[in-house]
Amino acid sequence: MTIGKVATQTGMNIETIRYYEKLGLVCAPMRTEGGTRLFDRDSIQRLFFIKRARELGFSLDEVRALLQLSSDSKVDCHSAQSIAEKHLQDILKKIEDLNQLANVLLELSGKCSVANSSSCPILESLNKNSLGRA
Repeated sequence: MTIGKVATQTGMNIETIRYYEKLGLVCAPMRTEGGTRLFDRDSIQRLFFIKRARELGFSLDEVRALLQLSSDSKVDCHSAQSIAEKHLQDILKKIEDLNQLANVLLELSGKCSVANSSSCPILESLNKNSLGRA
């Protein structure tokens, strides 16, 4: 299958497929005499695997590790679970950080409604340097 058809079938951008090929996540496909890439079924399945892993937020290094685990003849679910659990912890930490940011922004926005017109708590907060001085 040509790269254009693979892109359509997988819902990936052609440049993304080429990037994954460059990174070695997908083996370089056979080429016609004219240089057109011809992807086989295994490569297409691998691209679907990569796409799903990326949709779940796995980094390219994590995807690489998961691909390696999936291609081993002996399934190592424990290692895959370990990668997924670390990723989950990273996500939970990001959620915690985003909740803290949301609380700060809610507080600042709430102060705007009661602030006088000569000052803006949001702008004042952004003008403060890391030492807490304006």
